[in-house]
Amino acid sequence: MSAQTSSTIEVPEIQVPFPLNRHPDYDHVRNHTYQWAVERGIMTADAARAHLDGLRYTDLITGYYVGAPLPALCAINDFSVWFFAWDDRHDRDVVHGRTAAWYALQHALGETLRAPDRHTGHDEPLVAGFADCVLRLQERLGSGWAERFASHFRRTIAAYGREFHNRTRGRIPSVTEYLSLRRHTFGMGVWLDCLELAADRVLPETVRLSEPYQEAGWACQEFAAWFNDLHSMAKEAAVRDVHNLGILLAREAGVSLREGARLLAACLRARVRDFERAEQGVCLLAERLPELEREAVQSCLYNMRNWISSVHWFHYRSTRYQIAAWADPTVPPYVHDSAPQGRA
Repeated sequence: MSAQTSSTIEVPEIQVPFPLNRHPDYDHVRNHTYQWAVERGIMTADAARAHLDGLRYTDLITGYYVGAPLPALCAINDFSVWFFAWDDRHDRDVVHGRTAAWYALQHALGETLRAPDRHTGHDEPLVAGFADCVLRLQERLGSGWAERFASHFRRTIAAYGREFHNRTRGRIPSVTEYLSLRRHTFGMGVWLDCLELAADRVLPETVRLSEPYQEAGWACQEFAAWFNDLHSMAKEAAVRDVHNLGILLAREAGVSLREGARLLAACLRARVRDFERAEQGVCLLAERLPELEREAVQSCLYNMRNWISSVHWFHYRSTRYQIAAWADPTVPPYVHDSAPQGRA
């Protein structure tokens, strides 16, 4: 895959049936996260001024979690910006062969999940920032929710380690293997947990673990992850990273990247239909619940829809995927390679 070939991948149009919604406290959340990212060293002040608004990370989260209490929304948005920065660091560590630095960071993040209060002053900004986010996210819905969140993110950390191993050793996963890995590198379990933060209530397990709710959740999350893969095909092909569903579909089918994008687009359209079928079952479950629980389920289902619409518009608007405008298609302008700081 050459940079020239990767930069000319045509992204098929995907229509989504849901409107774009946004939390009314957008401006407050954007300003809060700008200050948080700079104060925590997640981004330099110059980088934040130059890139943060264009990257539109706050657009994404305020479209995902409409109705969330403001402190929860700020914590989720800070965590999302941190996640993008961690993903960028992962990519740069792979590109520059910084194996020891990556595994040290992976270990530190695992330790932080066990005791976040002990790591808020860590010398590595990505560790200290992560600790701050985890503490604020976990304080709201009790110990059971907090442990579930931590368990889901431990799998994300481990999955990033497996992808690092694959990329540094030139190992190419199968499509089936990648789909399993992607559930964790995208953090799908964590983002589904955050639906309950937005609803300000833990869902009853009879709903959360039910087949319709699980299917609706996975469908909205896989749409988001695969839509991200569609729009980041050029970005990842430029650095010869095969951890992308479109690239792997093309490889296994023996077709061009452009045709791989079309295959991926078909998968995305099918996943929207899957979600629409599953949400009908969730609505039926919600009708049998007491009022407060019913409202919480309805909030989560509403924001699953918002995941689909928000991730759709974000990828067309964010400078994160506008590789044709970059001076060097292998070096995103919003990251710095000179130091190990920095989601496709």
